Amino acid sequence: MMAVVLPHLDVERDLWARGSHVVIGIDEVGRGAIAGPVAVGVAAIDVSCSVIPDGVRDSKLLSEKRREQLEPIVIEWAVATAVGFAEAHEIDELGIMRCLGLAGKRALTSLHEQGVDVRTSTLLLDGNHDYLSTSLSTPLHIVTRVKADRDCGSVAAASVVAKVARDRVMIARHAEHPDYGWAGNKGYGSSSHLEAIGSVGATAHHRRTWLHATA
Repeated sequence: MMAVVLPHLDVERDLWARGSHVVIGIDEVGRGAIAGPVAVGVAAIDVSCSVIPDGVRDSKLLSEKRREQLEPIVIEWAVATAVGFAEAHEIDELGIMRCLGLAGKRALTSLHEQGVDVRTSTLLLDGNHDYLSTSLSTPLHIVTRVKADRDCGSVAAASVVAKVARDRVMIARHAEHPDYGWAGNKGYGSSSHLEAIGSVGATAHHRRTWLHATA
């Protein structure tokens, strides 16, 4: 049995020591779904956030119930959090990578409106590809790190708020379109979801270009 890797703040502490007073962890959810938005979560932390709340993990390693329990704790712990979305029609028009940047820009704008000085912060982005810079009008200090959602507390926190926010969107839309089972599959391409599309058609919340690709 593999040992569970716990997130830490080693990377964030190093960035603080190098002069970044605020580190903004960034993670995305919903990239592979066939319905609903893509979401990018951000969690800004500074040296006052020196201890990660118990239980915070990459959202993929947590149950839905546990994520719901942790989300308000993460929001209280961080200096500020936000989630930005890009909807299905935007994904169809612009492509998924540009929409990741668009959602990230919307989340960062929300942080700015909450009083976070985004321009002087370091953005710690999960993965090996900077999808943000092309969507930004002002260059920001971005550091990419593979498996940051697993290893870095700020990014794990961002993944939790992003996942909870997107799940709530899909659960609300399930009430409007119950045929597709979005309360359970959250817009991902389960067999029952695909069968429902085949029998009753797609909605405005479906990524039409993705459906053509899977047909």
